[in-house]
Amino acid sequence: MQLTDDIDAFLCYLSAERGYSAHTVRAYRTDLTQLAVFAVDRGVATSADLSLELLREWLWVGTQAGLARATLARRSATVRSFTAWLARARDDSVDPAARLRSPKPGHTLPRVITHTQMNELLNSLTARARGGEAMAGRDLAIVELLYASALRVSELIGLDVADVDLDRLTVRVTGKGSKERVVPFGVPAQRAIVQYLGQARPALLEQTASTGAATAPQSLVPAAALFLGRRGQRLGVRGVYRLVATLLAEVPGTGPAGPHALRHTAATHLLDGGADLRAVQELLGHVSLGTTQIYTHVSAERLKASYGLAHPRA
Repeated sequence: MQLTDDIDAFLCYLSAERGYSAHTVRAYRTDLTQLAVFAVDRGVATSADLSLELLREWLWVGTQAGLARATLARRSATVRSFTAWLARARDDSVDPAARLRSPKPGHTLPRVITHTQMNELLNSLTARARGGEAMAGRDLAIVELLYASALRVSELIGLDVADVDLDRLTVRVTGKGSKERVVPFGVPAQRAIVQYLGQARPALLEQTASTGAATAPQSLVPAAALFLGRRGQRLGVRGVYRLVATLLAEVPGTGPAGPHALRHTAATHLLDGGADLRAVQELLGHVSLGTTQIYTHVSAERLKASYGLAHPRA
C-alpha cells in the first residue's frame, strides 16, 4: 500500500479505536504528512520501504532547519507510534523506527502570571464589562473561568450551558480521551458567568438570525454552547487565543501568552496556597502525577527568585 494510505488508516485507528481527540489526530496528521512528502522526495512511496536511515535523515533535516527539540521529540514519538502500529497490523517483526531516538525536549518552565498581575487584569476586564458591551461581559466570564478552573482551551470551548452548575459552583468538562470530570470554580467566576448568561449571551444570540447561523453546520449551532463568538456562533480555539494573547501582551513577563498560561498560573497559585498535589492533578485532568509535578518546580523557581532578591546573604 502507498504510505499515504497507511497514514490515513492509522489516523482512523487513533480516532475510532484509541479515542484520540480531533486536535491530537490533527497533530499526528501534520507530522506524518510531512514525513510522507519527505519520503516521496527521496523515492520512497510505500510504508514497506521506510527505513531507520530515512527516518533519522528526516529528523536531522528538521534539526538543520532549526526545529525545537520538543518538535523533534514529538516527530520521533509520532513516527514510532505509526511504525509500531504498522508492524502489529501486518504481524511483522520489522519496525524501522524501533531504534529511532531524538533529543529530549527541554524542560522549560511555563509562564506564570503573578497574583498582582492577575488581579489587575481581572479588575480591568470587570471595569470594561460594567459598560454593558456584550463582548466585554463574555471576555470577563471566559478569563474568570479559565483562571478559576484551570481548563484547557479545548475544554472551555466545548462547554454547553447545561454543563455549568451555578448552585454548586462546578462545571462538567470533557477532557483528553473523552474523559469527563467535574471541576469547581469560585464566587467571582460565578458572578461573571451569571452576568454573562443574563445579559451578554442573549445579546450575542441575537446575532444568530442576522448572520444566518441558523443554517450553519450543527457543530456551530449556538443553542447549547456556553461561550459564543461575535456572530452568535460557538466560540472557537482561535477566538480564545486571540483574546488571551491580547490581554497578556499588556502584562510584563516573557513566555507563551495563550490560554495555557492561565492554566499554568491557576495550578501554580493553588500549590503556592497549600493545595495538595493530587488534588491539583484531579483538577487539571492529568493522568500522570508526574505531569502535574512541573508546577512544584515552578513554585520552587519562584521561591529561589524571591530568596535571591530578599535575603542579604543570597
